[in-house]
Amino acid sequence: MPLESTLIVIDNSEYMRNGDYHPNRFQAQADAVTTLFQTKVDSNPENTVGFMTMAGKGPEVLVTHTKDLGKILGAIHSAQDKIGGVADIPTAIAVAQLALKHRSNKNLRQRVVVFVGSPLEGQGADEKYMVRLAKKLKKNNVAVDFVAFGDGIEEGERSILKTFVDNANSGDNCHYLAVPPGTHLLSDMILNSPILAGDRGIPEEAMGDVPSGSTGGGGGFEFGVDPSLDPELAMALRMSMEEEQARQAAAAQASGSSSAGAASVPAPAAAASAPAQTSAPAAATAAATAEDEEDEEAMLQKALAMSQGQDVEMADHAGEEESEEDAIKRAIEMSMKEHDQQQ
Repeated sequence: MPLESTLIVIDNSEYMRNGDYHPNRFQAQADAVTTLFQTKVDSNPENTVGFMTMAGKGPEVLVTHTKDLGKILGAIHSAQDKIGGVADIPTAIAVAQLALKHRSNKNLRQRVVVFVGSPLEGQGADEKYMVRLAKKLKKNNVAVDFVAFGDGIEEGERSILKTFVDNANSGDNCHYLAVPPGTHLLSDMILNSPILAGDRGIPEEAMGDVPSGSTGGGGGFEFGVDPSLDPELAMALRMSMEEEQARQAAAAQASGSSSAGAASVPAPAAAASAPAQTSAPAAATAAATAEDEEDEEAMLQKALAMSQGQDVEMADHAGEEESEEDAIKRAIEMSMKEHDQQQ
């Protein structure tokens, strides 16, 4: 678990009165701050969290480096009475860096989490100035996470906050999260994002990208399972999917090789089967011819025997019982033959 000192910067400008996040932007932001604090402190007993605002009369640090949730809740309550003005992001980040510099435990790494729910104005809208500030923070080993929601989500492909994160990033320690309005809670989206992945002992690759329109159910996670809630189940599902993909690939490869082998066999097989197919009708014709010749020869022999007056057993009567009429005719024929022989 990371050993960090974190300073949370919230947006308490007039835009926080909007109700596009339940129940309003400020309360949604307050719930997210509580979730952040609890996750950071639970991940490591040495971790500390501070709290400050960046609008109203100007950026103001309300709590510095504490492990007491009561102090954070008290600061949120007092900040609710200071809603107004315009958010000053560069000044707030500079003040947060100064507060982190005076942390009691110098072994703690420094991190600033900034909530932006209003349009960028002033120096915050100056990309060159923001890039210089980001490089300065990177040089001083200060990680920065931006949570953009409401009017803080910039339109178009170019994003000053994303550019800021890219320039401040060192070893993938900075993150940018955009949470559009929806039925989801801002706190849940942050909890399930890479911002808190390290504090929850989950690899950022397992968290993936939080979908902008996630509305619950599977939370947009792979397999519909939040790996932070049940990492063993998520890992088992992932391994099962990989095994199934490997099995399908092996089956496809085997079928491809068998079809290739079958394609190479038909040529000689066809050549071998062709004579067999042509010889079968020839053999059948020869057998039929031989049978016809035998039948004709047998009939000639029977006719010759009958002309000589010899008794001949007809093949047609073999194994069959003669009728009475046939027997009488046969007896008459035999008696006539004997009478002719005596004369």
